[in-house]
Amino acid sequence: MRKRARVIYNPTSGREALKKDLIDILAVFEQAGYETSAYATTPAPNSARDEATRAAKAGFELIVAAGGDGTINQVVNGLAGLAHRPKMAIIPAGTTNDYARALHIPREDPLAAAKVVLKNQMIKMDIGQAGDSYFINIAGGGLLTELTYDVPSNLKSIFGYLAYLVKGAELLPRIKPIEMDLTYDGGHFRGQASMFLLALTNSIGGFEQIVPDAALDDGKFTMIIVKTASMPEILRLMGLVLNGGKHINDPHIIYEKTSKVIARPVKDRMMINLDGEYGGDAPMKFHNLRQHIEMYANLDAIPDSAVTSESAELLEAEEKFVKQVEELPATADATTKDK
Repeated sequence: MRKRARVIYNPTSGREALKKDLIDILAVFEQAGYETSAYATTPAPNSARDEATRAAKAGFELIVAAGGDGTINQVVNGLAGLAHRPKMAIIPAGTTNDYARALHIPREDPLAAAKVVLKNQMIKMDIGQAGDSYFINIAGGGLLTELTYDVPSNLKSIFGYLAYLVKGAELLPRIKPIEMDLTYDGGHFRGQASMFLLALTNSIGGFEQIVPDAALDDGKFTMIIVKTASMPEILRLMGLVLNGGKHINDPHIIYEKTSKVIARPVKDRMMINLDGEYGGDAPMKFHNLRQHIEMYANLDAIPDSAVTSESAELLEAEEKFVKQVEELPATADATTKDK
């Protein structure tokens, strides 16, 4: 029986650019060996998420998320909680397309993005879990992360990333610190900050230097805490970001690798941002699910430093072997030598 693929596409993403290429996109996946069909998302809540779950349970081997980062997030949320998870591919057609940028998938040409599947290169990607929800790129809290809520969806579609910059400049004067309590691997922070951020890739809002040393499959978030709300300081930090990621050593920044975080508010409400959308209020627990979903990617273009050389299965086998060796009787070597 031939393998099956389901393309879940947002017909309104990217100024509807996907529609004109859809037949050719389906042909690419047929060429890759998949019997391929398509599903257009609807305005109903969680349309992409629910179709991803249905297709996975129906036995589809590949789910293709075609749309913006929001569509990809929904598809991942439809698959992440399942015991059997199909492979994924993505075709970007949104505003910033951070996830496609991190996987080095063409962002301006949907047909070229589909053809990445023909290279047959895959990576097992980390994803994040926050409460009962999942995220693919970032999670965070604090007033800086709330800027995205105030950008109308029609502005995102028409003006793209420029909409974020204009709205961000308008809202920056309103930024103030809030008291946060953050527990992470081997550490604890309690104090005033304008933002904490948990990143899974190196591409955040179109910037690739915010997390210059991000790995895609190492089981770790990159945690950034911005300990200032001063507009001159924030603008200075943004300058350091653009100047080769030099912000990571600044005293106003905490920059750590961690597999889990517990975020608690102290006085003020702290809304949680998951991939640019409101994801609930703190307190919130975040876990990195290592190498949880296998994705088609352009591995030839991804830096070696962004991909670990060992799979989760191999690391588990190594740990098991070491444990078995440690449990061997202490007299084993002596008995062997006597013989």
